[in-house]
Amino acid sequence: MFNFSGVSLTSLKQNARHQFCMDYAMQVFNSNAIYSFIPKNGCSTLRLSVAIANGCIDGIEQGNWIHANNQTFKPALKEAATAHYKFVILRCPFRRLASVFLDKFVAKEPDAWQYRDLLKREVNLDDLTFAQFVKSLAVPPMKGANIHWKPQSLFLLYKEYDDYFALEHFEKAIATLNEKIDFNVVDARSLTGHGTDKFEMLNNVNYSHTSAFDIAVLKRAGKCPSHKALYNDELIQLVKKLYAEDISLYTERCNKSDLLFT
Repeated sequence: MFNFSGVSLTSLKQNARHQFCMDYAMQVFNSNAIYSFIPKNGCSTLRLSVAIANGCIDGIEQGNWIHANNQTFKPALKEAATAHYKFVILRCPFRRLASVFLDKFVAKEPDAWQYRDLLKREVNLDDLTFAQFVKSLAVPPMKGANIHWKPQSLFLLYKEYDDYFALEHFEKAIATLNEKIDFNVVDARSLTGHGTDKFEMLNNVNYSHTSAFDIAVLKRAGKCPSHKALYNDELIQLVKKLYAEDISLYTERCNKSDLLFT
């Protein structure tokens, strides 16, 4: 049942891979459901929705409560093993990396400064480009160093989920969760501001070598490079190599045609 419980002969409490997945699992009380949340995969919306469903907050006006409560709904081992319904939301790996850069790096959020520290402060965040960011992930241990670009496959608590939803078709997740477990999804995008839905998307040129500062200037003017515009052929091939397992997971569990590059 569990994905990583048998990979180590140590005590399960000392099994880092299993415990990591447990840390990113949330229980929905009234349906005995488990949601595995993956950063950059609509998780703020789902974490907010779980908090409301579990009776801890009333609505989005209290939404900042979720940021200090990621472990509040963490299931015990028995609860995880006996869940009636298990679900996870996956995302096209190409889009997820682009989203990380346009959000965390362009806005110079704490994750970007952590990234700079990992590189011994030898990078200027204003000058950083998407191409430089992706290429740096090929150098260990960068790919797994931050939850926002850590491979999605490493968050999966279970070998099999009842439903694998694609963020690219989030409306299906909303309808299915309501139908199967009477779970209402509350949109948290107005709370987080992480998305690009409010921007004019730019596809006119390639932005793979455009600095984070210059993209920030564009965003202040209400414009933003599209995810596709951040890639060139070299970066596409590199991501295919670095995130091969995630691409395979998405292809198997979602729809290959929804990948940004097939």
